[in-house]
Amino acid sequence: MRKAWAAIALVALAGAIAACGGPRVQGPSNQIINRVLANAPGEAQPSTIVAAEVAFARAAREQGQWTAFQQFAAPGAVIHGANGVIDAGTWLPAQTDPAEPVQWGARIVVMSCDGATAVSQGRFVMPEGIVGNYVTVWARQPDGDYKWAYDVGGPDVPQPPPRTEVADGDIVVTAIDSIQGLVATCPRAGVPIPPPPAIPIGEDGAANAVLSKDGTLRWRWEHRGDGTKFVSAEYFYQGQWLTAIEESLASPGEG
Repeated sequence: MRKAWAAIALVALAGAIAACGGPRVQGPSNQIINRVLANAPGEAQPSTIVAAEVAFARAAREQGQWTAFQQFAAPGAVIHGANGVIDAGTWLPAQTDPAEPVQWGARIVVMSCDGATAVSQGRFVMPEGIVGNYVTVWARQPDGDYKWAYDVGGPDVPQPPPRTEVADGDIVVTAIDSIQGLVATCPRAGVPIPPPPAIPIGEDGAANAVLSKDGTLRWRWEHRGDGTKFVSAEYFYQGQWLTAIEESLASPGEG
């Protein structure tokens, strides 16, 4: 596994180096992605989600943002917007692709033991320069491909200060982030998996929680009374449940 994670880090590094040449994050080439997948053992491979994220973001640049969202959406996919969760299959066809898409990249991927469910968390940047975090839930399809089933994002509040101007001749390397891959522990035959921790009673508002079919990963969302979009992912690892992702996200214009 150490070799696989080193390869995943190289994928992130390749994307970062490409970013240094211009304003758009182009991502690693298909050849690099294929090498990563070839060297990643086991059925639950976070590198497959990295590849899906890269392909998704590339399609948004080349084909249009909402066109890509439709192309990569799983049946029944939902988008967590400013007013709650909406059906992607109904909402997306009515949208017009913006001239420039949002750009994004994963920083954390957590997967169920059987690899059927994954949750990614990362950073995005809007064309006007607004930055923030996003969370996407991925579901493996019958053909083996991954499609997104839930997507949410929110801007940083407050926004970080503008970047310092770079003088000519300076060498600057930015956004060199390794991607953290987390995989749930597969239970031994005949040993039941303990249930995940009880969900605390939250504020007024809508909520839902989903447990993976193999019982090793749970993700949940809440749309709270104040408009905050909360999402978390927990996974079973070496006999205990751990929190991998936890985000409280504002909607654009809030804060």
